[in-house]
Amino acid sequence: SPHSSSSMSAQEPPRPPPAEPPEPDPGGRYEAVVPHWFYCKVTDTRERWVPFSAQDSERLEEAHGAGKEQEDVVVPTSGGRYDVHLKQRQRVAVYWEEEVSEVRRCTWFYKGDKDNKYIPYSESFSEELEEAYKIAVTRDEWKKKLESPSREVIILHNPKLMVHYHPVASSDDWVSTPTEQGRPRTVKRGVENIAVEIPNGEPLQIDHLVFVVHGIGPACDIRFRSIVQCVNDFRNVSLSMLQAHFRKAQEQQQIGRVEFLPVNWHSSLHSTGVDVDLERITLPSINRLRHFINDTILDVFFYNSSTYCQTIVDTVASEMNRLHRLFMQRNPLFKGGVSIAGHSLGSLILFDLLTNQKADPEEDEHSAQGSRTTSSNGGIEEVKEILKKLELSEYCDLFEKEKMDRQALLLCTEENLKEMGIPLGPRMKILHYISSKEDTQVCFLHSFTQLVSGTNPNLPLSQVSANYPQLNYKPTIFFAFGSPIGMFLTVRGVKRIDPNYSLPTCKGFFNIFHPFDPVAYRIEPMIVPDLEFEPMLLPHHKGRKRMHLELKEGLTRMSVDLKNNLLGSLRVAWQSFTRAPVLALEAGSTDAEAEAETGTEKQPDTKPEEPPAAVKEEAPLINVGRLNGGNRIDYVLQEKPIESFNEYLFALQGHLCYWESEDTVLLVLKEIYQTQGITLDQPLPGSQ
Repeated sequence: SPHSSSSMSAQEPPRPPPAEPPEPDPGGRYEAVVPHWFYCKVTDTRERWVPFSAQDSERLEEAHGAGKEQEDVVVPTSGGRYDVHLKQRQRVAVYWEEEVSEVRRCTWFYKGDKDNKYIPYSESFSEELEEAYKIAVTRDEWKKKLESPSREVIILHNPKLMVHYHPVASSDDWVSTPTEQGRPRTVKRGVENIAVEIPNGEPLQIDHLVFVVHGIGPACDIRFRSIVQCVNDFRNVSLSMLQAHFRKAQEQQQIGRVEFLPVNWHSSLHSTGVDVDLERITLPSINRLRHFINDTILDVFFYNSSTYCQTIVDTVASEMNRLHRLFMQRNPLFKGGVSIAGHSLGSLILFDLLTNQKADPEEDEHSAQGSRTTSSNGGIEEVKEILKKLELSEYCDLFEKEKMDRQALLLCTEENLKEMGIPLGPRMKILHYISSKEDTQVCFLHSFTQLVSGTNPNLPLSQVSANYPQLNYKPTIFFAFGSPIGMFLTVRGVKRIDPNYSLPTCKGFFNIFHPFDPVAYRIEPMIVPDLEFEPMLLPHHKGRKRMHLELKEGLTRMSVDLKNNLLGSLRVAWQSFTRAPVLALEAGSTDAEAEAETGTEKQPDTKPEEPPAAVKEEAPLINVGRLNGGNRIDYVLQEKPIESFNEYLFALQGHLCYWESEDTVLLVLKEIYQTQGITLDQPLPGSQ
């Protein structure tokens, strides 16, 4: 019973096994058992023993064999995301909070009661079994009886048949039911004799690092799993996509893998008790949908409230910087780039952070160290102007000594001014000036005023007041999955994005969405408002276009309705995701569009593998500005045929489908490796 196995390990702390496997006797055919290392995963009080990959297990065995138990050696496993503390037999997550799991060097197993999975015996008892087995083999004496620490009996009948019997309950003992006593369990020696899938290891070399930021709510997908589990899925899909689509580069050892790390900010926000307050006021009907809405649509309100906004941006930025530092400490030879990805609200937080990064922090540092450059002088001159206006010119020298430019001034708190020794009256004047400027300065994305064309940069745009921290690195690409950025900008009063605007420190930007995702919006129509054009169709990872997309016209109309119903109050200009192609405003109307106009007679001829002509020819025609370095920004996933039947049902799933979407993962890998000059084995049809 599980009871006995746990008490067995509780009674006997695993003794360090002998360093050398026992030598086989010359007489018998005994060969030492090959150990494999496992760790114990506990989910909802159920224990499951999971094998390490072959490479990890070999590394652990090597450290163990070298007698390093005593030195408390730490062995990195699972691509460096978990450390195993050999002496304590513990597996500890490196980058995020997680329960510590028990680790075991496993040689003997018995079949569990509940789910027929094999469970390893404790290390010390496995040694006793191995010893008995060795004697039985060498002397060819079988039917050996052993008693386990919890007084259960194991009989080695012959090499193929070994059985574990439950103890016969004595009066003072824990009473087991007669049926349990009678049912013996199979015992197996060596991991090769039990049905368990040993995971493939990961390439050691990391080419690129991607931080993934979640939306609000601990649940990131329809099965209510955490960001850590979802990112694990994304990483696993990426490993199989690399094998399928980058085989050549892998064989020539040009590439290793991409590491994806989750950025978890949810816990710090929700320690404020806001969840409990929400729970109190949530109606009990349509429970699951309401909880989904509490966790997603409410993101929007959280992020728009100044109470939570500052907490959120601080947590996200400091967590991303902490993870980056930790990763660099652990991978000192890493030379690759860093990209960032955000889901839902996560993408909006990243967008706001990125629009507020200062280009080239290195240059700023040099200017501070060396002679002051004109720009910083300019900043100080500006402060002198401000002080003059406030009739406080006598404090100019003080501000100059503290190297205060306008931006620093606007970040001042009363404490700072006190420290500078400024008396109460002037302090109040300065603070009043700062608060009057806050609306326009801090609250609207600093560099974002360039982004808005045709609006007065001093217009307070209803974004929450927050100070945006700086990241320690410049991201290569920013990927947004199921992102409400377009809607937020519109609600903040941004009508249009200047085609010349690009994020100060990040040159790539992709907006990827599922056609039925109720939270996602397009970006391109804000840059090119006077032209109607489709988002790029994300190529299918098997290189074909899904057949049923012929049905698209009818579906699109429905997905637009869905959008209007859900967010009717936020009417925006580009509600349709995948509008049936409209005659292009360009002179050369493409075949596909002409077809759509003339009805469906010609459609059967379109080969499903052929990318639609529209997708092929559209890319060069449309200039979508510099936000993604001149390349297309909006990419729509191809829905699966089943999703076409009930988009309401799939709306929730649409918002949460990105983690296991091979098409999404492949686009991310393709774009990342393209920056290193490495391409797919075969270009996918319909891709840029």
